[in-house]
Amino acid sequence: MAAFVAIAKPAVHTQFGEIVTGEPPRPRVPASPLGQAPSLTTGLTASIAGFGIGLVAKAGPRLRRRAGDQKLVMVSTPAETFAAIVAKGEANSKASTLKTLWSSTMGGCYVGMSGLLSFCIAGNLFPGVPVAQTVIFAALFPINLLLVLQSGGQLFTGNTANMSMAFYEKKIQFSSVLRNFLTSYMGNILGCVLMACVADYVGLLSAGTAEMAARITLKKCSFTFGQTVVKAIMCNWLVCMAVWLETMEQDLKSKMVGIWFPISMFIMIGFEHSVANMFVLPAGLLSGAPLTVADTLWKNLLPVTIGNLIAGTIVIGAGFCFAFGRLGSGERGSFTGLFFKGAATTPTAS
Repeated sequence: MAAFVAIAKPAVHTQFGEIVTGEPPRPRVPASPLGQAPSLTTGLTASIAGFGIGLVAKAGPRLRRRAGDQKLVMVSTPAETFAAIVAKGEANSKASTLKTLWSSTMGGCYVGMSGLLSFCIAGNLFPGVPVAQTVIFAALFPINLLLVLQSGGQLFTGNTANMSMAFYEKKIQFSSVLRNFLTSYMGNILGCVLMACVADYVGLLSAGTAEMAARITLKKCSFTFGQTVVKAIMCNWLVCMAVWLETMEQDLKSKMVGIWFPISMFIMIGFEHSVANMFVLPAGLLSGAPLTVADTLWKNLLPVTIGNLIAGTIVIGAGFCFAFGRLGSGERGSFTGLFFKGAATTPTAS
């Protein structure tokens, strides 16, 4: 039993709500009657206690104290999350065009790598079974957003929200928003197309991988312009919520959970993500899909880009600015102030 206890030797632990440095208290194993060896139940209790101390120790450095509150928290409030995303948009606006292009190219590469992983596993594990392939794809693909966000990469879809929020809060100029949108979009294309070309060059776009890529590309280009726009709005709504949840969490495990569910959700439903399609469409064409580049641009990438832009700038950007920022401040946060300016403060006759 000493082995179980010795495992948990954290550098920090909590005591009465405070972070205390030094050696934590070891769980005590009660002596058994008549000098007998501790029972299995007692041993398990001590093991769980030691394991719990270890978890607290690992979480300790991630805990933070909210201003004016003695409790330690690991999740930001919605208002704090909004402020953090606005600050991110402001920071993005200060980056040079070259740095923005580089970080967005890396972001596109991570999306492409995750897409290739999903195609390789799902396409060959369940050939000819679209439902099973979609489930596997949805389980694997979300790793891309964790890689992007934790490495400082940029995606056009996420930037539609954080840049818009910073603009609505009057932290940045519209010219900065436009420059970031165009640069990150081009960088994402470069990264995604590069990964598709690499996959084709090394022979990975073959067998079940190629069949799935071609089938999905054909399906993505089979809907009307309006249908694709709406599907793209719904998609980036969920993607931006994944970024919101990731920003809200303070530790890596929780960030992954916050990312995984919204991303897998949009994939299994069948919504459209412009950056993901920057890899999927070229991969499908290289895999033999009977379409032209013009077909993929007009029938998918253009309407998807429009829909993603609407979701990021209006649904998420303006929506959260109304809830937590200046768009909903003062009288504008009420129906009276919104539709009858000044009426909210007009005294009524007695």
